[in-house]
Amino acid sequence: MKQIFLLFNIFFSTVLLSQTILTSYPLSLTKNSEANTILTAENEVTHDVFAFIRSAENFKILRYNSALFLTDEMSVSNKYTEDRTLTGFSFSDDGNPTLYWSSQRGESIIIIKYYFEDKSSKALQFSFPSTLQTIRAEYQNNNSFNLLAQDVSEPKLILYVFKNGAAEQKIFDFSPFVFRDKKTQQETFSQILRDNQIEKMDMGEYNPLYKVSSKTKIYPLKDRIILTLDHNPRKTQLFDINLATLDIQEKNYTQPASEKAVKSSNSFYQDNTLFQVSANQNEFLFDIKNLTSGETVKSMRVSKKDTIRFKNSPLLYQKDNAKPKELKNTARFLQQLAVSNIGLSVFKNKKNLYITIGGINEYYNTWSYNSADEFGNFYPDIDGGNVHSESVFFESILNKKFETTTELQQPLAKDKIYYFIDNHEEVNFESILKFKNYYILSYYDSLAKQYVMRKFIDGYN
Repeated sequence: MKQIFLLFNIFFSTVLLSQTILTSYPLSLTKNSEANTILTAENEVTHDVFAFIRSAENFKILRYNSALFLTDEMSVSNKYTEDRTLTGFSFSDDGNPTLYWSSQRGESIIIIKYYFEDKSSKALQFSFPSTLQTIRAEYQNNNSFNLLAQDVSEPKLILYVFKNGAAEQKIFDFSPFVFRDKKTQQETFSQILRDNQIEKMDMGEYNPLYKVSSKTKIYPLKDRIILTLDHNPRKTQLFDINLATLDIQEKNYTQPASEKAVKSSNSFYQDNTLFQVSANQNEFLFDIKNLTSGETVKSMRVSKKDTIRFKNSPLLYQKDNAKPKELKNTARFLQQLAVSNIGLSVFKNKKNLYITIGGINEYYNTWSYNSADEFGNFYPDIDGGNVHSESVFFESILNKKFETTTELQQPLAKDKIYYFIDNHEEVNFESILKFKNYYILSYYDSLAKQYVMRKFIDGYN
């Protein structure tokens, strides 16, 4: 699902997009083939860029240097990757890539290392203990592929770190900690993760509202993982997980209190700072806390009769990916926000903090039953195109001292990428990579019969 939550989208027809073709490579892919896959990745040590391109016929790897000149390429067969999904990559100390191909149910992963020296490959198989563990997140970190799983019978998270042909297992035990719901009733770690899907936040990038509205989020850092739980609207339960020692430190941060019961609340972590938001139909509260001292460095409270003074955009309502509509006042905004899954996203550049605050709801407008459980209960066809979303939001820009500004939100590179994709039918099998101080959109151009890298930067051109 692609959600665009920036004000500039309203005026996009008059905006000149800042995008440039960086390089292209002749390529022929069958447009509608399910076998086609394109993934573009950076070796964080050498800054070489790799394009992994699978077709029904073979698998091709293009290797570019840091200036994006093609320096090498190789082709191999799809012998081990048929009916598998490319879920991740890593780079060995010798600079060669390793790819991870998952089975449909995730119970096994084919690990293939590709050697540019002699254009060969070597395959291994990793069997995931799917009867004992459940995969919760997959991500790249420090040139490694990381798979985060949950133990099905014990309050534990298991992290598998794949690199240099080995899989290191790290186990994090949450049994010493107590978890309570909004009624202060004790619940288990498994109950929380069952009811609240873990969302992995992309550090240093803008995270869209549909991701940050999750009540359970992980923030992968270089040597730590931050896990935040917001299932209890009264507080944020934060766990700082040390990847070297496996130690877990728990910290609790009270949500800003309202005179009436809070309908919904959430948080976002950024650079040792916790941003918290809570709301009901009468009031909206926003706190910024320093995690080291626990001090609240900024607190904002807005009633339904007030104007939100720290917003840098109108109050907006959006259905699916339609053009956003402006809400007339704070009361209308709070009315929608109170019944939504609230969330906030914080994106930081060298000058300012760009904050999106809002809520999102997903629903079915037509029921299409296609499956039943063992008790005879039928479930809707989620893949049948009947899932819709409604969201309300506004943008705020604060400086590094958390002071309000009068700046206007400029378009971010990722939003311009999504707009470009939506308006160019020739774009297929796209992949997005953050590289240096800009973004690369890689895709197959079905008209020009080429693999294309295109550059996008933040701001107006």
